[in-house]
Amino acid sequence: MNYTLHQLEIFARIAETGSVTKASEILNLTQPAVSIQLRNFQAQFDVPLTEVVGRKIFVTDFGREIASAANTILEQVYAINYKTGNYKGQLAGRLKLAVVSTGKYVMPHFLGDFLKLHPHVELIMDVTNKRNVIESLESNEVDLCLVSLLPKKPEIEKLDLLPNKLYLVGNHDYQVSDTENPVEIYGKSTIIFREDGSGTRQTMEQYLLRNNIPVHKKLQLTSNEALKQALLAGIGISIMPLIGLKNELNNGELKIIPTKNLPIRTTWSLIWPKAKKHGPVAEAYLQYLRENKQTIVDERFGWYESFSE
Repeated sequence: MNYTLHQLEIFARIAETGSVTKASEILNLTQPAVSIQLRNFQAQFDVPLTEVVGRKIFVTDFGREIASAANTILEQVYAINYKTGNYKGQLAGRLKLAVVSTGKYVMPHFLGDFLKLHPHVELIMDVTNKRNVIESLESNEVDLCLVSLLPKKPEIEKLDLLPNKLYLVGNHDYQVSDTENPVEIYGKSTIIFREDGSGTRQTMEQYLLRNNIPVHKKLQLTSNEALKQALLAGIGISIMPLIGLKNELNNGELKIIPTKNLPIRTTWSLIWPKAKKHGPVAEAYLQYLRENKQTIVDERFGWYESFSE
């Protein structure tokens, strides 16, 4: 057999995510490149590692054993690399984060300079919906999680990073009169929701319930980008976090629809289980944020902090 560490990493991520597409996103590779490496890796075994049913890929029992062995090998390789860095007096190791999908507009700004300061730190960041983030938290798969709504369980500790503000948004042609109340505004429009498990959806549903606003026409989409494109196309209106709308608002493609009891205000926070013992990399990162987060907010989010609808 002549498989490579690169192939082991690719197969381990496919087994973990159950998807070639998701594995390619995590590894920053193209989907065809991942498929080719999977095929080359499979060719070295007489027993199938995966099977495709319909358009979905499934890892066989044998494949799961190989994936487990691959993860063990990779962990040992990472340990060698980290020990080398630490021996040289450099901070080295993995920083594993789970980030709610809208947090992709937040988290990179709090990571960039830290990673430049510590080039031997390897970042693994899973961007997904809130439900999956909390599952990662509960199963202790990650060091830190970024959320805008705190979970009821498990018990957590947190570091607040940035306010989160959600507004009612429509495209530039959407018209509303000064005399219309919230029930009328929502009643005449298609309301676009994120999928179940999304923190934005949870916040939006709580707002509608709290203000006794019925929803007559409803559409569900599974990503912020898909939702944004639907708004741009004039399909409906939605309550969205301001953090992901900078370009569209500046270009006049989308606009804030003034509505009673909006914006909704929450907080972007890094969270971790209360009993968790952080490794050197996660501890160093938290200390870096405690010392530098206000500077990052001032430099990277000035437009956001001063935004007025």
